[in-house]
Amino acid sequence: MTDVASPATHLPIIDFGGGGPGERSRHAALASAMDDAFRGVGFCYFVNTGVPQALMDRVFAASRRFHAMSAERKAAIKINGFHRGYMAPNTSLIETSSVAKVIRPNYSESFMLMHEVSEGEARYGSPLNGPNQWPDDLPGFREDVQAYNTALRQFCTGLLHIIALALDMPAETLDSYFKNPTTFLRMLHYPPQPAGDDNAFGSAPHTDYGFLTILLQDMSGGLAVRRTDGTWLQATPVPGSFVVNVADMLARWTNGRWQSTPHLVRNLSGGDRYSCPYFFDPDMDAMISALPSCVGPDNPPRHPPVRYGDYLLDRLNRNYDYRKKAS
Repeated sequence: MTDVASPATHLPIIDFGGGGPGERSRHAALASAMDDAFRGVGFCYFVNTGVPQALMDRVFAASRRFHAMSAERKAAIKINGFHRGYMAPNTSLIETSSVAKVIRPNYSESFMLMHEVSEGEARYGSPLNGPNQWPDDLPGFREDVQAYNTALRQFCTGLLHIIALALDMPAETLDSYFKNPTTFLRMLHYPPQPAGDDNAFGSAPHTDYGFLTILLQDMSGGLAVRRTDGTWLQATPVPGSFVVNVADMLARWTNGRWQSTPHLVRNLSGGDRYSCPYFFDPDMDAMISALPSCVGPDNPPRHPPVRYGDYLLDRLNRNYDYRKKAS
């Protein structure tokens, strides 16, 4: 079910194709493995999730096609106030990093897709609630990206019950917080960077903001996870896997039981690196306070309640150039 070797040497692997013959026993085994991984390093691999390999291949192909377009074509759908569209290189600086003094912007470019909100919906026009932007001259791109986005949303929604079990709660406990989940699919391209520059990053040391990150990475390598002793562990690519990590809001929700672990990207492969992180977060209006199963007389809540949308907007406003210029 899970590789339980020390996270000091490699990340645990959780296999969704294993477990007992019944759904209940399978979920219990997955929940136990997840709790072990997230109490320790806060990162793991998921394998045999049921997301088809062909769909993973299609989203990578879509990303390569998008990033191969000219700068002018990509800039036609530059990131907007709803945080959707194209982000050019060197336009995000991780000011909120808790583990490093970041002095240079990230050397990467990306296409950002979020949950679709259409005119006529009550939440339309509120912060981060709007339509996605799409290139109008890339046949099949929208269909492939939407298919992958839908598959990841379905997988994460089903995962909520296993997460609740892992945290010693009834399976349905978290459902109400995700009726309208805040989701991001970021299709990243990291150009090769020179070795020997300690201040240059494809993605500078940081933690993710929200609930859970499901990362699809190519075989280039470059992702590193910080061990508890402060050294860095390479998250070596495993074919057909996702790299999964706890983000800040889930760590806060669990009152520190699960760790939001710093990580970084340096693309020293000599070629282009592509990755597609999917961020699955609560409703913008969800109020997050420590879960009852994660507090006690000797472990009081470490943080006051917070509205997820307020927390998220603070991070975005501080880290992205286009939002700083608009404020």
